[in-house]
Amino acid sequence: MYRRNITHILGPLALVLALFISYHAWLKPHYFPAPPPPSPQTVPDEATSAPPRQAEDATVMGTKRPRTIDPLTVPILQHMDLLAAINEELEKGNAAQAETKLADMPGALLTEPSVRRHVAILWNNLGILQERANGTAASLKAFKKATMLDSHNAIAMLNLTHAYWGLRDPNLTVEFLSKVVALAPDEAFPHLALADLLQEQDKLAEAGRHLGEATARIRKDPVLQSYLKIVTEKVQRTEKVEDKLASRSSVHFIVKFDGNEDHATWTTVLDILEDAYRDIGQKFNYFPEKPITVTLLTKADFQNATGSPVWADGLFDPVLGRIRVPTQGALTDRGWLTRVLRHEFVHALLNDQLGANGGSIPTWLNEGLAMQLSGDSWQELDRTLEDDVQVVPLTALEGSWEHLSPHAAMIAYVEANSATHYLLDRFGMHKVHEVLGHLKARQTLAMAMQDKLLLSYDRFQKQWADTFHSKLQHTQS
Repeated sequence: MYRRNITHILGPLALVLALFISYHAWLKPHYFPAPPPPSPQTVPDEATSAPPRQAEDATVMGTKRPRTIDPLTVPILQHMDLLAAINEELEKGNAAQAETKLADMPGALLTEPSVRRHVAILWNNLGILQERANGTAASLKAFKKATMLDSHNAIAMLNLTHAYWGLRDPNLTVEFLSKVVALAPDEAFPHLALADLLQEQDKLAEAGRHLGEATARIRKDPVLQSYLKIVTEKVQRTEKVEDKLASRSSVHFIVKFDGNEDHATWTTVLDILEDAYRDIGQKFNYFPEKPITVTLLTKADFQNATGSPVWADGLFDPVLGRIRVPTQGALTDRGWLTRVLRHEFVHALLNDQLGANGGSIPTWLNEGLAMQLSGDSWQELDRTLEDDVQVVPLTALEGSWEHLSPHAAMIAYVEANSATHYLLDRFGMHKVHEVLGHLKARQTLAMAMQDKLLLSYDRFQKQWADTFHSKLQHTQS
């Protein structure tokens, strides 16, 4: 039997989350304007021109549902050469050159509304190129520029919303999302983002309402439909279970519990969590800004709320951003409670740092960091080394561990702990942070290691395996 974070056990959810991240990465609204026409056109008057028509049947950069700008939106002719030159750089994929030209554009040109609208389009398209090349963080400045120049450009606002959501940017507020909803009333994603934000604020009823609004707008998008179905069920199940719970708050946590229990226990829980926040946050050099909800449930309610197996000791749910722990054992064994809470807090911290791309961290690294940073002395790991251990490649431990037997899962934890210790010991926390930054930008672990550690993933595995085998021989001799 094994415990710890069991998100890897939720195989179907992991698959849907991966698909949703793919939706975020490749299917969200992007568009490129058509290049300026070679011959003069009459530009509609600013006060009477209608919003640009968006075509849904074009194919742009491999997206399935692109939105393009009608050629009639080309601005005043005397600036056509400059704007066409920037657009040409974008079409060639020359993001750096396009950004330089956009940044150097004379401010006087931007006093003309039609020019501002077109330049906003160019900044938006620059953001798309930057995101594809270097991840969401690299695109944020461009999307902000686009929306500053044209706050009524719905697609630029949606792209900025996706960026904020993916980065867990504090600018993603209820007020901001309400403006996006008003600007793009037929879009599902702003409602989904609002639900995500509201459930983090423990406003589950409001979150459920926006999930319903999102569901009504999904239409024929099976990826988002599946995701919303799972999230809606989780929110409804959680609201039902937690409706009867009392709560106490500290600076960084909200702890929910059965109000009939001994309140001294919940004070103890908050003390453990705040200590973990300080200690682990300092080790990792990262502190989540938003309060984290922790629910202590009876064994039956724990299983009903999480769908977890009967042997699970704790769970961090990345969809709802909650740590859940069954009260069985919590009231009598402070050592056990401390280990579980600290371990799950690391998962919550990693999820907060990596944002919407948290699913890209391999399970072995996620679990290894949770054990290393929490100071988890799991005695069963040492006893496992005394048995006949067949080493499993780390690449086989990147995804779900759901299919593993209890013994194989124990070996997986042993390897995750050992490999992560080796990674930290050889390269240090700063380099691990840089690797995680690449994962946040949706790069593979192999690419991140090669770029930041100057070491191939295969070479890292071989070097770690050599030290692991040596330890096994020493332990078993």
